[in-house]
Amino acid sequence: MQIDLTGLNIIVAGGSRGIGRAIAIACAGAGAGISICARGAAALEATRADIAALGGRTHAGSCDLSDAAAIKAYIADAAKALGGIDVLVNNATGMGAGDSEADWEASLNVDLLAVVRASKAALPHLQKRQGSSIINISSGSGLNASPRTPAYGAAKAAVIHYTRTQAAQLAPHHIRVNCVAPGSIEFPGGVWDLRKHDNPPLYNATLAACPMGRMGTVEEVANVVAFLASPLASWVTAQIIGVNGAQGMKGA
Repeated sequence: MQIDLTGLNIIVAGGSRGIGRAIAIACAGAGAGISICARGAAALEATRADIAALGGRTHAGSCDLSDAAAIKAYIADAAKALGGIDVLVNNATGMGAGDSEADWEASLNVDLLAVVRASKAALPHLQKRQGSSIINISSGSGLNASPRTPAYGAAKAAVIHYTRTQAAQLAPHHIRVNCVAPGSIEFPGGVWDLRKHDNPPLYNATLAACPMGRMGTVEEVANVVAFLASPLASWVTAQIIGVNGAQGMKGA
């Protein structure tokens, strides 16, 4: 059994680095046309070039995902460039790591409202295709209490709830909606890579909560997303899938 996304057009919002980049690369490698967006021009272009090297249709657009008008314009541009939209992956985060007004604003505007806005903008395009779907990226922080990151955790919990609501709303239109909730994922330049150096006690405590003895990789998240985007998942909707290596269950 092989994941084949040939002929599908996939948007990855927040697709220039980390998990989003891995999703875009995995889906392009499986044959999909890919559009990515982000704010940072250098990382965006570097990822676009890597996707293009795989030989498929490629589009990239600079987009502030806290800006409703920018999201609407980007989705329209991506649909035009690719020739339609089959799958929308909502991956962006505002990284509102604390409990300040700014953290809450960033988390709600990007982690939650960007999901709502991008989904609404993409819906008319998704309705024109067969087997279309939306895949929202939440977090293990949205499944459990998140004392260190209350704003981020609350926004990601709302994404989980909204995923189930979307799935119920869009099932009559034959549009599937699922959510992937990664645990602690380590990659160069990512949060846990940085914490390994600037906050070793936190890094080590988090690692100790991983029964498999390591944190996850971006590719492991991307593989699950690629499956959910594929025809292999044609009867999978309204699901929240943790990619966490049983994190938090050690000793249970």
